[in-house]
Amino acid sequence: MNYTTQLRKYATSQYINSAVRIALAIVIPSIILAHFGLLREFFLFPMGTSFVGLTDQPGPFIRRRNSLILAVFSFCAVATVASLLKNFPPFIYVEIIFFGMFFSMIGIYGQRLAAVGSLSLVVLAIFVDGHLAGDDILKSLVIFFLGCVWFLLVFLVVSRIQPYKLAAQMIGENYTDLADYLKIKSKFYQKNPDFDALQRQVISQQVKIKNLQEETRETVFKTRTIVNESTTTSRLLMLMFLNSIDLHEKLMTSESDYRKIHESFGDSGFLQSVQQYLMMLSDELSNIGIALQSGTKAKPIRKIDEELTQVFDQYFDLRSQRLSPETLENLMILRLILVRINDITTEIQTIYRVFSQDAKMAKSLSTGLDYSKFVPSQEKLNFKVLRDNVSLKSSHFRHSVRLTVALLVGYLLSKMHFLGIGHSYWILITITAILKPAYATTKHRNLLRLYGTTVGAVAAYLLLYFISNDTVLLVILLLSMILCFSFLKWKYFWAVLFMTIYIFLSFNFLRPGNVNLIFKDRILDTAIAGIVVVAVSYFVLPVWEHSQNLDLMQKTSRSNMNYFRAVMDFFTNQKGGIMEYKLCRKDAVINLANLSDNFQRMISDPKNQQKRLQNLHQFVNTSHLITAYIASFSQYQKSAQDYPEIDSDAWKRKILAELTRTDSLLNHKEPDHEILTESSLKPGGTVEELLAKRKKEISENDIVNHRNPNRITHLTELKNLTELLELLFDAAKEQRKVAEKLMSQP
Repeated sequence: MNYTTQLRKYATSQYINSAVRIALAIVIPSIILAHFGLLREFFLFPMGTSFVGLTDQPGPFIRRRNSLILAVFSFCAVATVASLLKNFPPFIYVEIIFFGMFFSMIGIYGQRLAAVGSLSLVVLAIFVDGHLAGDDILKSLVIFFLGCVWFLLVFLVVSRIQPYKLAAQMIGENYTDLADYLKIKSKFYQKNPDFDALQRQVISQQVKIKNLQEETRETVFKTRTIVNESTTTSRLLMLMFLNSIDLHEKLMTSESDYRKIHESFGDSGFLQSVQQYLMMLSDELSNIGIALQSGTKAKPIRKIDEELTQVFDQYFDLRSQRLSPETLENLMILRLILVRINDITTEIQTIYRVFSQDAKMAKSLSTGLDYSKFVPSQEKLNFKVLRDNVSLKSSHFRHSVRLTVALLVGYLLSKMHFLGIGHSYWILITITAILKPAYATTKHRNLLRLYGTTVGAVAAYLLLYFISNDTVLLVILLLSMILCFSFLKWKYFWAVLFMTIYIFLSFNFLRPGNVNLIFKDRILDTAIAGIVVVAVSYFVLPVWEHSQNLDLMQKTSRSNMNYFRAVMDFFTNQKGGIMEYKLCRKDAVINLANLSDNFQRMISDPKNQQKRLQNLHQFVNTSHLITAYIASFSQYQKSAQDYPEIDSDAWKRKILAELTRTDSLLNHKEPDHEILTESSLKPGGTVEELLAKRKKEISENDIVNHRNPNRITHLTELKNLTELLELLFDAAKEQRKVAEKLMSQP
């Protein structure tokens, strides 16, 4: 692992940028207040700032601004109600039920409001028993309100100064994720690869890329300064993001029969050269991503065209040594792998050229796409959506019930004095943080929360024991805060660890000498909350992943069918719109990633809830193969008219028929007789005859040693296209058989 690259990637990311902004917004006022001896009296000010800061999710400026305004008013409303009801225990339980249900249900409107809802429940936990607000409720609420508004002002100022910063960082992260994806793919060429483990890594990275692409689409396509303005920066950012999506498709095309090529050429050393070259390309993609994140110009690390020439020379040497009728087809596979690698290299070189475009050239760039059609769909903010989800059939409603029950149980336990719990707020905060709609996510976060809290508490205890200098402790507090906020979305264990450290240090500044009590309370409260969460998530209206399998399989099957139809329409006609093709590609990638994510979470469900796991695994794998083969086919720039040797129409009908049969099975429909007939078609063509002729020529020593990297024979293209169609049909047929097994099981 290149630790320097990883450090640069982290240091220039949106996570560290956001974390520094939140931390400074908290710490600077705190230092000023501490200077005047007012920090203990006004500590609710930085607390309000931190809560509002944590609701700031990536996205368009207007949506971020509106969600922050909503957060300010939601937090203050919750704090007011909780402070007024603190002396009326029966009403506190009613309050928990109302706020618990409402603020968890608003998650149906998207991640942005889900974050506002979660932090509103954290505010409720802080104010529910009134010990932090004190006796002067009005003064405490005003201070808290001012702290909330302070972060809103910081956000408005920073966004005005850096209007493109977030979009550039998110687009850069797309490239660094693609670099990691290519790095995984390169390992298929190493000696003795673990194909199954690598395939799992590929699927996991696909899910990560899909989630980031969805967030970036919203940020880029809904930011007016990027879509509407004709500035150099806005157009280049748009082009860079669209290029990253096209590059993702090119990387998906590298599906090959790796076992076959390892059997044929594993001893030659050539495959290891391919791996090393792909690792170089991965480094170049990381370099591009980091440059975008940091706002600098990207320059190539190596002369990749020269490196590629060396790889081609090795291939030509291997070809001249081993070409025979028996190895011809395998050498064709290697040649096509190099074609794909050459395409990726060209794409990376094009991206580097984009960085060096002048303003005049940049302003002429246009994609001709209707960006609004590519934005992720979101539920509209209307009461009907909320009302329709108030049902046990709704996973959002079931999660809201679970969360509310857990909060009630947690609060009730905190009032049992024999347990030795000082206050209820940390139990309630922990429950809110780790109880998620998916059981697998809850289970994972529960363990990370416990481990992170324990390790962080021990580290904080040692820091306070050995360090007495307030300045040093303040610096450690600031660094811990930045690291906590930066790790919160992707390294939860480390986020909790540093959160525990900065909370310990914060309480030590407010109330010195209470470290032993804080240590005991944090560990005990976290353990109690974890037990409550495990019990509630298992027994109270659980939603197991297998209950969502069918819906996700239906969407994946339908989107792959539409993707194949769009690609074949363009291949056979060349008059189909690029918009339709790219929309179908987007849907296919998104639905495939959602299905894969569902399968990965299902593995963490209890064994008795892992229903039809093996068959589902086969369905996921065949879906990946189908999408990858379609993506490979889509890369051909020529049309069916250039390949008359292939019966394109028959192949299209045959494969579509098989995909349609799968779709019908999943939707409990009987396919008509015509579909069954078309899936049995035997496409014509002369490819096999041409291949046999070429093998005969080779056996008679009629060999021409061409060494032109840009030259690829018509027969090689024909063989590849035919093989892709055959593989696509085989994968579709295999998936249909898997679907039959799945639908026959209870």
